[in-house]
Amino acid sequence: MKITVVGTGYVGLVTGACLAEMGNDVLCLDVNPEKIRVLQEGGVPIHEPGLDKIIASNVAAGRLHFTTDIDQAVAFGTAQFIAVGTPPDEDGSADLQYVLEAAKNIGRRMNEYKVVIDKSTVPVGTADKVRAAIAEELSARCAVIDYSVVSNPEFLKEGSAVDDFMKPDRIVVGADDERGITLMKALYAPFQRNHDKLVLMDVRSAELTKYAANAMLATRISFMNELALLAEKLGADIELVRRGIGSDPRIGYHFLYAGCGYGGSCFPKDVKALIRSGEEAGQTLRVLQSVEEANDAQKRVLTEKICKRFGEDLKGRHFAVWGLAFKPNTDDMREATSRVLIGDLLARGATVAAYDPVAHEEAHRVFGDAQGLELIRSQTDVLRKADALIVVTEWKEFRCPDFVELKQLLRTPVVFDGRNLYEPSELRALGFEHYPIGR
Repeated sequence: MKITVVGTGYVGLVTGACLAEMGNDVLCLDVNPEKIRVLQEGGVPIHEPGLDKIIASNVAAGRLHFTTDIDQAVAFGTAQFIAVGTPPDEDGSADLQYVLEAAKNIGRRMNEYKVVIDKSTVPVGTADKVRAAIAEELSARCAVIDYSVVSNPEFLKEGSAVDDFMKPDRIVVGADDERGITLMKALYAPFQRNHDKLVLMDVRSAELTKYAANAMLATRISFMNELALLAEKLGADIELVRRGIGSDPRIGYHFLYAGCGYGGSCFPKDVKALIRSGEEAGQTLRVLQSVEEANDAQKRVLTEKICKRFGEDLKGRHFAVWGLAFKPNTDDMREATSRVLIGDLLARGATVAAYDPVAHEEAHRVFGDAQGLELIRSQTDVLRKADALIVVTEWKEFRCPDFVELKQLLRTPVVFDGRNLYEPSELRALGFEHYPIGR
């Protein structure tokens, strides 16, 4: 099958590369010439484990191509995936300008049947807007050409997106016509040879399914974070509570880890967008409003612990930070807790040395020349003469450090454990002050 993917961000690149891996002929379009130049020269503009190898092998095989030419892209694929960004607008709603512009470009140029597939995370009703945008452009050309509009939301986790695409637990397809359904079944057949994973539904239900999934996961995180704060006040251990409730098969263990708040490109944006969709429909989503408020507060829990230990005025204090990305195995710092924490510390007069295995360059872009912040490429060098270590991202290399060396490098043996990586009794036995979340 010939496939066009509009957008070369996380979703677009992973979608294009994985579809090419299954033998399809894929053309990825992006209006950013720099991103296309990097891809055409063999680079990958994002950090996603395994993606570089799949891109390289499929480019070499002649199945994966990149372009900035919209005419070429529309003419190329029978399937036209729209995988562009939907950033939050000022009111929290999803900004659909890039999605609708992509749809208009297709309508202006298509000369034969196309199935237009919304892969971007979009509010309920977006497929109707995409369909109307294409119809308007066809009408302006006095052209009568058949087309389908399908919702095919992604369920990719940054850091394991390739595996998620190649071995999906479900494939949600929202479609209202048989031709579009038939094409989508053929497209995804290679990904479900073991058993049928395709969940077919109407378009609006598919659009809501994506938001509902992310909102549920965000809710579990905020719920556990609030319980962790309560556990601290009651003298309970949230890790033991997690095991106790997670063993119930109705609850399970996933997304029950207490920490210092969620971030990234999905959960914060999608919770806001779903709240806004509710407001537009006349339905107040009180639970999700609380989820958002709880997460915003949780991002400052580490700051509160630090100030309780060292005082509100942090002038003359120096802190080491491990982890800048919002989660491991990515360089994505959108809505990352590290941004809030470091901003708070600098505002209180402290200096900060920070290390992340892959987000170093992204941190330079995010923080610029922030006074008092030094970004260091060594996990151990960042510790030197720091008043405390603050763990913000649960990278594997942070799980089993040399605590003897760590204690020697720090000015005072204090660890603020924002992801509960360490066992409190073990660190205290080694002579550390250990400040976890809810333990």
